[in-house]
Amino acid sequence: MKDSREFFMRHAIALARRGMNEGHGGPFGAVVVRDHVIVGEGWNRVLSTNDPTAHGEICAIRDACSRIGSHILANCEIFTTGQPCPMCLGAIHWARISRIYYGFSIADAATIGFDDTEFFKQISLPPEQRLISSMEMLRGESLELVNEFAHLPHRITY
Repeated sequence: MKDSREFFMRHAIALARRGMNEGHGGPFGAVVVRDHVIVGEGWNRVLSTNDPTAHGEICAIRDACSRIGSHILANCEIFTTGQPCPMCLGAIHWARISRIYYGFSIADAATIGFDDTEFFKQISLPPEQRLISSMEMLRGESLELVNEFAHLPHRITY
């Protein structure tokens, strides 16, 4: 079991290395694994796609969901070169991935300019105290959508 986990992490490392050397983005690669089989893989493509959400984990999750044909990755694990940022951690939770293995920490990533510390801090603050302001607007009209969704006859919850 240990050897297979190391194999998957080494595969994530190889994806990250290839992507960063080709100028796609930072040193972040990931694989999603179910039942000891890679079902999704990705690497950071922020620069090559001009997409700030194209982190390695997000790309691997998108790939796995596409291959599996579901937005739920229950009973999957993710192997990622770097400890997930808040966005990726959120996606991992939404996908219902059961375990995360990572190579280097948030603090390690900060040494090369990928400092997620402030993002984690901002998320923990009440909305009105965050650096990027947010305010509720047209709540009543927006809540109509909640009611409409709740009454859709064939809705799928996630």
